[in-house]
Amino acid sequence: MSKVRPVVAIVDDDPRLLESLENLLESAGYAARIFSSAGSLLVSGLSDVDLLITDIGMPGTDGFELRDLVRKTRADLPVFLITGRHEIADQHRAKGISGFFRKPFDGQALLAAVSDALRNQETEG
Repeated sequence: MSKVRPVVAIVDDDPRLLESLENLLESAGYAARIFSSAGSLLVSGLSDVDLLITDIGMPGTDGFELRDLVRKTRADLPVFLITGRHEIADQHRAKGISGFFRKPFDGQALLAAVSDALRNQETEG
């Protein structure tokens, strides 16, 4: 990761959460790219994305499906799942994620997890 500001993509169908996460991440020095659907992220592309945060429960492609699609082209990309529901009760579907947060979540805890995941990416890459 040679970029000055790591790029974090956020996918959620809740515009308030997108705005809140964008502000949180930008204030911590990250470049946030927000998307209201999995499809809009996939059309935009993943080449410059360093970490993905996605809601699980979305219309169309859900967060688990998005994670699976991302793994096909960017197996190394850290993926965080967030939810306001209890989908995570399906534990075997949560394999292969870098982090999980249930809404409402602590912003500082999320930033710490993002920082750790990006640091791990750097040392592994």
